[in-house]
Amino acid sequence: MKKALITGVRGQDGAYLSQLLLSKGYEVYGADRSGDSGLWRLRELGIEGRVKEISLDILELTNIMDMFEKIRPDEVYNFAALSFSQLSFDQPILTAEVNAVGVARMLEVIRKIHPSARFFQASTAELFGSAASPRKETDQFHPKSPYAVAKLYAHWLTVNCREAYGLHASCGILFNHESPLRGEEFLTRKITLAAARIKKGLQEKTAVGNLDARRDWGYAKEYVEGMWLMLQQPKAGDYILATGQTHSVREFITAAFTAAGFKLEWKGHGLEEKGVDAKTGRVFIEVSKDFYRPAEVEVLQGDAAKAKAALGWAPETKFEELVSIMVEAEIKRLEVKP
Repeated sequence: MKKALITGVRGQDGAYLSQLLLSKGYEVYGADRSGDSGLWRLRELGIEGRVKEISLDILELTNIMDMFEKIRPDEVYNFAALSFSQLSFDQPILTAEVNAVGVARMLEVIRKIHPSARFFQASTAELFGSAASPRKETDQFHPKSPYAVAKLYAHWLTVNCREAYGLHASCGILFNHESPLRGEEFLTRKITLAAARIKKGLQEKTAVGNLDARRDWGYAKEYVEGMWLMLQQPKAGDYILATGQTHSVREFITAAFTAAGFKLEWKGHGLEEKGVDAKTGRVFIEVSKDFYRPAEVEVLQGDAAKAKAALGWAPETKFEELVSIMVEAEIKRLEVKP
């Protein structure tokens, strides 16, 4: 039985990957900081109690060393990060400590204590900054947030450890991947939750930022399979996981409210633009400058040709289907609440 250590296990990707690895017969150790919330994701997937939970903080080197000496994992998947880009502008130093130096600590422990372990680093499409054409693994990076800058350090350090020390260390350059397990602080989950709550009469409207920003949105449940496949290869490497299609925030909102049974119309321009219910004229969506980033990333689009050719991985769930899955999950949760 293979052993896998997943850091950030209580997040979206950690939960879906735990489910996948358990189905493949792995012994799964889920690491997160003591006291972190998020067990609801494991519970919702029906795997709470099957993942062996351990307390691990990647800010503490000796904590990481103790865990590796105890577990001796065959595979390590690192999702531990401050993953909200907007927040990183307010907490750039903490973001660097966790997203950059934290990964350095983990790689050093693997190199010194357990070099046979295969390591996966969750990189991000934010490394590229704005780019209209589909990005490939060999394209130039231009990070535009403290979050992306820290992730770039972790990405290149993973590559360096692979080239300098022969570690089986791979990076997944992950374009936006969503699911019902997304945190409520993320825009997509904020939108789908608002659509469901408005449908149930629990909320009147919500505010968002740049409606014209375009993202390559895929289904997180499918993306974790690509991550697993990376560590099954004879040689480590870096792979983009993406759908190759982009949609605007405005399109995402329209799809979400359609899934909730509304017909949305857009009126006005810029900060005055509003999403209005075509039937009643009620305003459901407003735009607020409070949700604009200091350095906006307008377009992110990926080219996953390498992953398809080398790993046999390709996304299957289409954009409208993904949004519908998320909205339906929100409605179901609201219906079962007392």
